[in-house]
Amino acid sequence: MRSQDTPRKIIIDADPGQDDAVAILLALASQEIQVLGVTTVAGNVQLALTEKNARKICELAGKTETKVFAGASCPLVRPLVTAEEWHGEAGLGGPTLPEPLMPLQKLHAVDFIVQALMNEDPGTVSLCLLGPLTNMALALIREPLISSRIDQIVLMGGGFFTGGNVTPAAEFNIYVDPHAADIVFRSGVPIVVMPLDATNKVLTTRERVAAFRRLGTKVGTATADMLELFERSDTGRRFGEGGPLHDPCVIAYLIKPELFAGREVNVSIETVSDLTMGMTVADWWSVTDRPKNAIVISEADADGVFALLVERLERL
Repeated sequence: MRSQDTPRKIIIDADPGQDDAVAILLALASQEIQVLGVTTVAGNVQLALTEKNARKICELAGKTETKVFAGASCPLVRPLVTAEEWHGEAGLGGPTLPEPLMPLQKLHAVDFIVQALMNEDPGTVSLCLLGPLTNMALALIREPLISSRIDQIVLMGGGFFTGGNVTPAAEFNIYVDPHAADIVFRSGVPIVVMPLDATNKVLTTRERVAAFRRLGTKVGTATADMLELFERSDTGRRFGEGGPLHDPCVIAYLIKPELFAGREVNVSIETVSDLTMGMTVADWWSVTDRPKNAIVISEADADGVFALLVERLERL
């Protein structure tokens, strides 16, 4: 098990995406966290773009020693659904970042996940899943022994009382690959779910975005540019004050769990119905005998999350 005095080892699996990018920046800026690697998956945009975007963000942070791996280019069963309308054609709408010079690792992301978990001491590595769960599911299929070696999975995905954001029932990350999500939620690994119920409360208001620009740094300016796109995309459409900042909540939870609150329930994934495909079904009142398999976060301290982000990103 991990000592409380040592940094938490994590693998970030993402599909950058502006909010993924801010989450990666937060992790790279935080001494409580040791990023073993960033693995990428198709989701917000195609895989060739997500792996490139991950390297751009590591270079922006000045952390070129970070290893980036490309993973699954499509879901397990269904055709890929992407979200360029929210993230821009290349996935990082907002700032103009240079083409990355740091190399993409040759090892496949799934192989890296398996090797890292088998090589590190059991219970010392957490998985931070910020996109579709395809890579994680493939790793569990390839080496089932890893399920007992993972400290915890903290993932952004699902919508419970809020409904979905890509269909009335489903949140994007789960909807893109519900079959992978089903494998992950059945794995027995301890899971913390950061759903829309929590992240929709962490809004990129103009004042919060301006705080990043006031840092006067490359990272601060790029972050403000990325988040302004979110603010413009969602203001007046669903939230009134700007867009929700989903993925950084996963990293913030690892650093300051006291900013969040939730409860342990059973979560199952709908993989059959066309109407509710990708729905995260929670047994809130224990009306079934299905075992509790996830802590579902329902509350988030938005001011606390943004204060943490500004404080940490100022270090980069």
